[in-house]
Amino acid sequence: MSATPLAALARTTDPRTMLRRFLAADAAVTGANGLAYLVAAGPLGRFLGVGAGLLAALGAFLTVYAAAVALLAARGRPPAWAVTAVVEANLAWALLSLVALALWLGPSTAGAVWTVLQALTVAGFAAAQYTALRAAGDRPAA
Repeated sequence: MSATPLAALARTTDPRTMLRRFLAADAAVTGANGLAYLVAAGPLGRFLGVGAGLLAALGAFLTVYAAAVALLAARGRPPAWAVTAVVEANLAWALLSLVALALWLGPSTAGAVWTVLQALTVAGFAAAQYTALRAAGDRPAA
């Protein structure tokens, strides 16, 4: 993924602003998802074919994670190690979502589609954040 399409998506050519915007978008989407899981665990669980307890726990985790990513996005120059941690966490989430779908979860059709779509979205955030971090001249942590 090159920085040029990302610049159009982020509506800026400044790599640091681009990075902060991708982190902020990640925080907003993750936070909304987490709050929805917390507030409507029962109805969403029935629709997605997943236990309400699991959704509530995931919602709590996602809400805290989103707050941490939002704090990182608010920094003028987010540290490369912290952004790398977000990228790695996003990649792990995407992979574990697909593994859980294949090996553990037994969701409804809507739940299976939702799981795949959110995994792809999270992986997309990871790719955008990683590319913006590199474009900013910061070396991702090894």
